[in-house]
Amino acid sequence: MTNKQQITIDGQVVEFEQGQTVMDAAIAANIYIPHLCHNPKFKPQGSCRLCTVNVNGRHAASCVTPCEANAIVENHTEELKAKRKGIIELLFLEGNHFCPSCERSGNCQLQAQAYQLEMTGTDLSYQYPSRQLDASHAEVILDRDRCILCELCVRASRDVDGKNVFAIAGRGNQAQLVVNSDSGLLKDSKLTTDDCAMKVCPVGALLIKKKGFDTPIGERLYDNQLISEVGHHHPYETSKKTP
Repeated sequence: MTNKQQITIDGQVVEFEQGQTVMDAAIAANIYIPHLCHNPKFKPQGSCRLCTVNVNGRHAASCVTPCEANAIVENHTEELKAKRKGIIELLFLEGNHFCPSCERSGNCQLQAQAYQLEMTGTDLSYQYPSRQLDASHAEVILDRDRCILCELCVRASRDVDGKNVFAIAGRGNQAQLVVNSDSGLLKDSKLTTDDCAMKVCPVGALLIKKKGFDTPIGERLYDNQLISEVGHHHPYETSKKTP
């Protein structure tokens, strides 16, 4: 006997196993659900809400929503597109994301999601934050103005690297990424460029010095294809866990 059951995602019947989330089932079926804070290697937390879908007519974050037998899931609707576009727009407004001059351009998931959603600008006011940049480390730069608080580096450093280098401090618009060292600086942490935490940032908040343009613009992951065509591959990830 099999313990697999079925759900339907945009008309496609998908099998799932007990305990899998909607996102798990979608990844296993090679169905792309937009996301930023999700990575199959870590326990999901549903912080960005970009992966929101309709499950039996109700909005739910697919990365933390367990599959239910015979559930009907809608992933591509005009309502969801507008909701996702609004989330991406706010992330651009709340940070300093200068895509044309950014070292991560073409390998940035935030930028790629904006292209996917056809977001080319906004009528709202940018906040232009000025958060502390940490260039104290010999090999790494932390640019907090680009951080979207996805906590992927927090989870990677804690759960994979076993170093607990990063944390989120503060609430609301005062929240920011902090370094768990006596001085609060990267130079006094145990972070190395080989750490998983350095390979999961979806934007340009964590950068390896002198490596920004090793791959020329025009040859990067999202330069010639949409993020949905790339699928669940993450450009700086060395390995993935299969659900």
